[in-house]
Amino acid sequence: MSSHREAPEISKDAVADNTDVYAFVSPDKPDTVTIITNYVPAEGPAGGPNFYEFGNDVLYSIYIDNDGDGLAEIEYQFRFETKLGNPNTFLYNTGPISSLADPHWNKRQVFSVRRLDGRHSPDAKAKVLGEELACPPCNIGPRSTPDYPALANEAVHSLPSGETVFAGQRNDPFFVDLGSIFDLADLRPFQNLHLIPTPAEAGVDTLQTLNVHAIAIQIPIKRLTADGSTPKDVMSAKAVLGIWGAANRRKVRIIDGAGDEHAQAGPWLQVSRLGNPLFNEVIVPLGLKDRWNTLDPIDDKQFLPYVQHPELAKLLPVLYPKVFPHLEGLTAPRADLVAIFLTGLPKGVVPGFQNTTGKVLADMLRLNVAVPPAAKPNVLGVVGGDLAGYPNGRRVVDDITTIAIRAVAGITYPLVEKNYEPDAAASAVTQGITPLASRTQATFPYVATPHGGYEAPSAVE
Repeated sequence: MSSHREAPEISKDAVADNTDVYAFVSPDKPDTVTIITNYVPAEGPAGGPNFYEFGNDVLYSIYIDNDGDGLAEIEYQFRFETKLGNPNTFLYNTGPISSLADPHWNKRQVFSVRRLDGRHSPDAKAKVLGEELACPPCNIGPRSTPDYPALANEAVHSLPSGETVFAGQRNDPFFVDLGSIFDLADLRPFQNLHLIPTPAEAGVDTLQTLNVHAIAIQIPIKRLTADGSTPKDVMSAKAVLGIWGAANRRKVRIIDGAGDEHAQAGPWLQVSRLGNPLFNEVIVPLGLKDRWNTLDPIDDKQFLPYVQHPELAKLLPVLYPKVFPHLEGLTAPRADLVAIFLTGLPKGVVPGFQNTTGKVLADMLRLNVAVPPAAKPNVLGVVGGDLAGYPNGRRVVDDITTIAIRAVAGITYPLVEKNYEPDAAASAVTQGITPLASRTQATFPYVATPHGGYEAPSAVE
């Protein structure tokens, strides 16, 4: 959760495993959209001597649908290359790394960025936006990476086409009590009401001391909309973008006798995909999770029954007896969840807001770029009255686990059925986590400095 280990096959392939996607109007540059896709889940900071990196054999993609058809009109492609300075040492670095050009840094990665317009056109060709762009090193410790924020800032690249990009290790911004939630949907603040009760307590942030590898890109809004405009009318269909991320591998990989990759060939095949957080994790059943990862959003109609009748909505009244009686009696298809996950919220559901992409059922983050950034974000997003938050895109501060649980518990069903009264617990249920401010930063790439390998996890604050 969010999608750190969401499907059987991709959980074995960390460098291609898309853990989270964020998309929001940049708070300090509101004429741009920032999209972040994270990979390599649950990185322990002390990862030496072979520190974490992106896959050289993976094509990482960020997709934008600007006409609501469930297909990408724009694709940003990222490819990585590892460069080894001295193959005769086991060391990642042979001294302090003071800059991205420091000769002490022995194993480094660079990347290229391409943009493909009209992805599904047979004549579409990707345009190179940047090459040989440096990633920062991993955060090793105070001796090897003594001024890590400076190294990370050096790895923020402004492209001639107007985009700003960054790719490298960061503090995992996602906060979730994994140990509790997957223990029969236990929520520590409410576990005294569980079928198997224990005393209530605060949530535990499982990912608080772990890192990820992030790809972040900041794009002028006019480079994303169908007509090249920067919309100001929230109710305009032109203001809504569908956004998701993916990872792709070649169809054929040949491994030699020593276990080293020898060659790869054939077309790129999608092995990981992520739009809405928790969709594949919680909505899609186990037997279909690997299949879902290979599909485009336009193919998501087949998953409609699992959105209309989510398994978790059936489990909550069982696991929390007498706590969710109204939810237990709610047997109608969940049109509210269909809107959140598959179509966007239409006009008239939330006053002064919409982020619908039309009738095509497709799992995408839907971002209305005409909604300005919030001066004081509410971590509950639209549920908390903050229209700049999830499910209007997704910010790094949004508590999407609590939002999703409350939605499944019925708090959003009155949006489509005025006579339905949610259970009192539906608006109070929470995972009970207040993330540390150090998990994010105020400027691009908005995901914060990764934990250093030298610092023991118990010492990280």
